Amino acid sequence: MAITMASKKLLACILVLSLLLSSEFSNGCDPCKPKPKETCPRDALKLGVCADLLGLVNVVVGGPPSGNKCCALLAGLADLEAALCLCTAIKANVLGINLNVPVTLSLLISACAKSIPPGFQCA
Repeated sequence: MAITMASKKLLACILVLSLLLSSEFSNGCDPCKPKPKETCPRDALKLGVCADLLGLVNVVVGGPPSGNKCCALLAGLADLEAALCLCTAIKANVLGINLNVPVTLSLLISACAKSIPPGFQCA
């Protein structure tokens, strides 16, 4: 059986079309792509004021969390963003002291009426 020129062209078109479609679908696989690292949307150096919440500087006991400078910097951030910012600040030592990262993060987050997202680790 002889293959005609028309059937060769049709076969070539089908092959090209199938390659294009398969590459388009494989590029649409979001779970397959690594997610970009999350970053703090605030200036982490400004979070040095959060040392106040740890009782290391003068603290107004019983004051509303939104009233202090640390929580004001975190206002409007989702819990994950706030955790990322505080994690960055603690690890960069902008608070001016060496601290236990998980404990400090937990204290600061809860003092600002936020919560650490499940599975979040300050790495």
